Amino acid sequence: MEILNINNNKDNLEKELARLSSELEELQKALPAHSIRPHQMMAIEELETEIERIKLILNKQ
Repeated sequence: MEILNINNNKDNLEKELARLSSELEELQKALPAHSIRPHQMMAIEELETEIERIKLILNKQ
């Protein structure tokens, strides 16, 4: 039963990783060429941090 939970968790993490990566890509496409606003950079940095955290978890499994 434990293996099933790990696999299910891994699947969920992979789906979340794909969702966050897509969201990050959309945010980056929407950035202006100049004068990036602080809230835009903060949103990107938060997504990058969460993506990295999920990748680390997946690599440990």
